[in-house]
Amino acid sequence: MLPFFMHNDLLYQIALTMVPNVGAVQAKILVEEFGDANSIFKAKQKHLETIEGIGEVRATSIKSFDDFTAAEHEIEFLHKHHIQPLFLQDVDYPKRLLNCYDSPTLLYYRGNADLNTSRVVSIIGTRNNTEYGKQLTEQLVEKLQPYNVLVVSGLAYGIDALSHKAAVACNLPTVGVLAHGLDKIYPPQHKPLAKQMLLNGGLLTEFRKDTLPDKHNFPRRNRIVAGMADAVVVVETASRGGSMITAELANGYNKDVFAFPGRTTDSKSAGCNELIRQNKAILLNDADEMIELLGWKEKKVKPRRQAQLFVDLSEDEQKLLDILQHKEQMHIDEVYIASGLNSSSVAAAMLNLEFQNMVISLPGKMYRLA
Repeated sequence: MLPFFMHNDLLYQIALTMVPNVGAVQAKILVEEFGDANSIFKAKQKHLETIEGIGEVRATSIKSFDDFTAAEHEIEFLHKHHIQPLFLQDVDYPKRLLNCYDSPTLLYYRGNADLNTSRVVSIIGTRNNTEYGKQLTEQLVEKLQPYNVLVVSGLAYGIDALSHKAAVACNLPTVGVLAHGLDKIYPPQHKPLAKQMLLNGGLLTEFRKDTLPDKHNFPRRNRIVAGMADAVVVVETASRGGSMITAELANGYNKDVFAFPGRTTDSKSAGCNELIRQNKAILLNDADEMIELLGWKEKKVKPRRQAQLFVDLSEDEQKLLDILQHKEQMHIDEVYIASGLNSSSVAAAMLNLEFQNMVISLPGKMYRLA
């Protein structure tokens, strides 16, 4: 059993996700204002009403919420099935998601993969793939194998399942993001695959037990797939569907989106071709191109000239310089995770370092020392 104080925190964290009219965006605002979920429920209504984005209706919903028994039952389920709850402020919460304005308030995770590992790629595509899509997916994952990449997808039919299976075959960690609770697997035909993934990877969701895989849950699932990765690869998709939604979300989160092109007559490649044509995805012929753009290829590190002496650097700026000393190039998300700073602090410090000609910004959100 968890210590009482942790149990108490989790009770209020789960309850916060159950309050009517309070979604992920509002919950994030409240957590930033009060520091923890417990304090939100103990706050005075007048205080809640004055917070931008909350107002009278949401404040009333919070103060009148009393369904803590359901939250208790959820905690019992988590303990029984060894499921790890990940609140916004938890150290193991996927930090890349924190840069998304609508990051989930609470995630439920069953697995052993590091969700904050240095390299994460989401692979998405149609449920009705062609042999071309299958080959592309398998070749992509094989090329990622030497880089110890965490492969993320949605455990659906088609490209999702192929991505997970290829990762399992290559002994790469792989996480399936679900549109329902962890008391079930959908589609049920993927139960054996899910079981394999738990050995080196895991299953992740923001939905409580007894939540069905209803249609409106999939866009919410897709935003996690988009937000928790360094890059999103669209292998094969029609011009409409979940993969296009995920790609749009990834663009909105300033993630690197890649797409494999297909013949103009292939309906399953129409979405990929459209994303490329609209400059919403980088044309990808081979995984090596993406690996190069993301700065993952090992290069011989040339001796660096010593940073300018007597430059007055802030503590944050010095921390970022120290981090960048260890690699030829680094993606901004890698810098963010390694520094432990919030995104606004990293952005401000990096900009100042650029102005002082100590850091150079490269394509693909990459940075290196000048």
